[in-house]
Amino acid sequence: MFPCNSPSSPVSADHGSGHSIGRLDQLVQADGMCFHRPVMLQEVLAGLAVNRGCAQSRVFVDATYGRGGHAAGILKALQPGDVLHALDRDPEACDHARRVYGSRRDFRMHHRNFAALDVWAEEQELQGKVNGLLLDLGISSPQIDQPGRGFSFTNDGPLDMRMDPTAGESAAQWLARAEEGEIADVLWRYGEERNSRRIARRIVGTRATAPLRTTSQLAELVASVPGPRSRKIHPATRTFQAIRLHVNRELVALESALAAVSDVLAPGGRLAVISFHSLEDRIVKRYIRAQSDNVRNGERLTPGLRRLERRFPAVSEIQINPRARSAVLRVAERI
Repeated sequence: MFPCNSPSSPVSADHGSGHSIGRLDQLVQADGMCFHRPVMLQEVLAGLAVNRGCAQSRVFVDATYGRGGHAAGILKALQPGDVLHALDRDPEACDHARRVYGSRRDFRMHHRNFAALDVWAEEQELQGKVNGLLLDLGISSPQIDQPGRGFSFTNDGPLDMRMDPTAGESAAQWLARAEEGEIADVLWRYGEERNSRRIARRIVGTRATAPLRTTSQLAELVASVPGPRSRKIHPATRTFQAIRLHVNRELVALESALAAVSDVLAPGGRLAVISFHSLEDRIVKRYIRAQSDNVRNGERLTPGLRRLERRFPAVSEIQINPRARSAVLRVAERI
């Protein structure tokens, strides 16, 4: 979800987890902070078959609201009787939805982590009834662009990185207590950082006298560690990605959500997932492949999915929105 996202009746606050200016691919946050372009909006709408006519009312779920960019597009395409449910673990995203879409009757906002998709769907009595489910993975532009969230080293801020600042352990807290081996393992597993052991050793050796509390402290420490590194990205990029994925348990959440998809989707329902790096996309690809293989010789062994397509952003979109360049959209259909 590198860029931001948007949705609509009363906004419910379950436990867990822009105003439009003409075109839907050019949205601005209500507070004016972020010039927002949802990634591959038209491809997502087509993948979810939102514009396809249907005699019955439908249910769509945007499980990663962000700032509602994709949700805005879905809402515009809804037919009378359709409903869009949106989930997000970030309280700021839920506040945005209340401000922008709280008066709509075709929208429900839920403060939830999509890791609990199965539990949430059961609570809402939506198992086997969802016609379209979107997962736009990663962090949103407002999260990146706000120094106080601690996701980026471009501007100095507290070393937090939590998608839900009210829950769990911050990056600074984890780095203050984790053992050297654990830190090295996280940097290698989630960031594919070749200098993982050197960086972990430097963190542990430094924190006793100079605790890491800000993004600039961590970025400068990583940059000072000798070793092989790419010339195309900042030396701290992989470290920040790895710590963020670990603190938020993002890949674990993705696997939990995917495990519930076949039970949540209605027959013919669509799944659309946007990934921004290979670790996420590999999980999605393997899941869809495994679900597709559940159908052999025309016999359905278990509720499965049919692979429909894989899409990448157009060159024209990348030129307008460089943060979309690494995005991959995969679409599958419930059998």
